[in-house]
Amino acid sequence: MSKINYNPALRAQYQYLFDTCIIKSEKYVTVDAVISKILTGKNRYETVGFPLNIPWYFIGIIHYMEGSCNFKTHLHNGDPLTAKTIHVPAGRPVGGSAPYTWEFSAQDALKLKKLEQWPDWDIAGILYKLEQYNGFGYRNLEHPIPSPYLWSFSNHYDKGKYVSDGHYDPNAVSAQCGAAVILRRFIERQLITGIIDRISLTRQLGQEVIFSPSKYATKAEQLQRWLVKLGAIIKIDGKAGPFTSDAYKNITGEYLPGDLR
Repeated sequence: MSKINYNPALRAQYQYLFDTCIIKSEKYVTVDAVISKILTGKNRYETVGFPLNIPWYFIGIIHYMEGSCNFKTHLHNGDPLTAKTIHVPAGRPVGGSAPYTWEFSAQDALKLKKLEQWPDWDIAGILYKLEQYNGFGYRNLEHPIPSPYLWSFSNHYDKGKYVSDGHYDPNAVSAQCGAAVILRRFIERQLITGIIDRISLTRQLGQEVIFSPSKYATKAEQLQRWLVKLGAIIKIDGKAGPFTSDAYKNITGEYLPGDLR
């Protein structure tokens, strides 16, 4: 498998996908249940992550993806803590003896990926490390698709999944919420801080704009220029009509104030 290097083009791609990510409406209840599950383990994630300078929510998301937030499993891959890991990566953690504590094994998993050395905990940097944790196999397909490990339950994913190691089924559909979708919902609900995100900035601008398809407003023009900067294809005319409201919703999950849809 070829190595995927983190570069400005890849960073921009992650940011664009995140900015345009729309959680499927019928999945919100499930996603919020995942959020609640992760939040119950916040103190333990902070205990492991703080000395390594790794955000607790990153660890929590990984824990959900790999072990359904079960503290009796290895953070590496969800194998039970009663023995070293059997699946990839096998034979972890290094040192210690079974049964392992979750914290001991989790630190081994994070250091194995050298996450304590990673400097970029902005959205794009987080998404790169989340995808890398699972592997870049979806980028190396004959017909690449956005990884369901990140984008399942969103507008960026329909079907295609590795159903076992090395076995890709183009018609299989992931039943697990994607890691990027979880991160998106965390930010939508303002449950994490200290992360540079465009959602809150967009929402700040939008709160000063009233849906008005025929009336010019300076604030509406400012919002339109910001939305275009984020990749929206809309006319910059200072009139906050349905196209501007749609673009705003693509970023924040909400229509502009006054839009009755």
